[in-house]
Amino acid sequence: MIRILSLLLTFGLACGNLLGVASNSQKKSQPKKTAPVPPASSKAKAPPKAGTTAKAGASRTAKTATAKKAPVRKTRPAASPWKEPTYADSTDGDNVDGDELAVRRAAVEALGPYNGTVTVVAADTGRILTIVNQKLALKSGFQPCSTIKVPVALAALSEGLIDRSTALRLYGRVRMNLTEAMAYSNNPYFAQLGLKLGFDRVRYYARLFGLGERAGLNIDEEQPGRLPETPPKNGGVGMMTSFGEGITLTPLQLAAMLSAIANGGTLYYLQYPRNQEEALHFVPRVKRRLDIQHWIPEVKPGMMGAVEYGTARRAAYDPNEPVLGKTGTCTDRLTPTHLGWFGSFNEADQNKLVVVVLLTGGKPVNGPLAAEIAGNIFKRLSQQNYFAEKKGYSPVALAEGYSCCGQ
Repeated sequence: MIRILSLLLTFGLACGNLLGVASNSQKKSQPKKTAPVPPASSKAKAPPKAGTTAKAGASRTAKTATAKKAPVRKTRPAASPWKEPTYADSTDGDNVDGDELAVRRAAVEALGPYNGTVTVVAADTGRILTIVNQKLALKSGFQPCSTIKVPVALAALSEGLIDRSTALRLYGRVRMNLTEAMAYSNNPYFAQLGLKLGFDRVRYYARLFGLGERAGLNIDEEQPGRLPETPPKNGGVGMMTSFGEGITLTPLQLAAMLSAIANGGTLYYLQYPRNQEEALHFVPRVKRRLDIQHWIPEVKPGMMGAVEYGTARRAAYDPNEPVLGKTGTCTDRLTPTHLGWFGSFNEADQNKLVVVVLLTGGKPVNGPLAAEIAGNIFKRLSQQNYFAEKKGYSPVALAEGYSCCGQ
């Protein structure tokens, strides 16, 4: 019995050893599980110490709260270089007792909210039919910008330096004639004309056409503008004849000069009736007669081209009722203000009018905008059949030197 128990014990130990060997063999045959290796670019991070995560979260929350509470830094808007507003009530303070009301209404509606002035003159008599913003129109004037090109062209034609077809070389192989240069308001072309004319002749013709002197008769508030005694320091005579540098021009002076071109060469004193009695007894006064009849047909195509395809396209060219004109855009550094000019006249058989628009203000102001306003004035008057019948102005024009004129 004892022997049997001993045999069973030995057999059990043997079986246990066999099972242990098999188990170890199975464990060795299975692949070992290893932790994933981070990519080469990542860095191993040590596990955070106890309490670190909570502190970091609190720190981030505090920083966010601080950032939200920080005051927003306000940037101061850049100061505008322009001293005149672009928009204003341009009718404020005007005396309209002697105005032709249909013309004034058209001018006021076309000008709209812009800060500027409109002067409308009967080209065959010199009567001022309306001035919108009289304070601005009668001031000492502004730089004429490219409107100066009209008298410069007449001066060059009168001196025989060019004719309408003369092509001047601007740069490289680029050439341009007077019609194109006027329509597109080419500055190098008119700078060359200035150099060919010279300062003294430029000044002589500018004075002849009425610059630097009062255009009106018995208009006490009117200022005469200015012509320089010497070539301007900024660009010399070339800048003078392309941008009007050194000159101050009034809307009345431009209106008087354009009236002479429109009527064939008569420079009238501009007269502004201040009531209906004066308007009823209006008599034209001749300031002087200009010998430009031969040259007017040479400048007209360029002024018509400006409206048809050039810088004044916004005036809306109508072949049935053509408008001719010249734009001007520049910065008057003395004021300083941005300027937009347009001097114009129509080719109507009856009631030929001169319309001069001057805008002052900021960046939106320019010559094309002034041309659009003038075009709208002509359009409104045409829709009212204003040009259909001749107005009853006196045909009498007294010669230069009449004792009442005082100039």
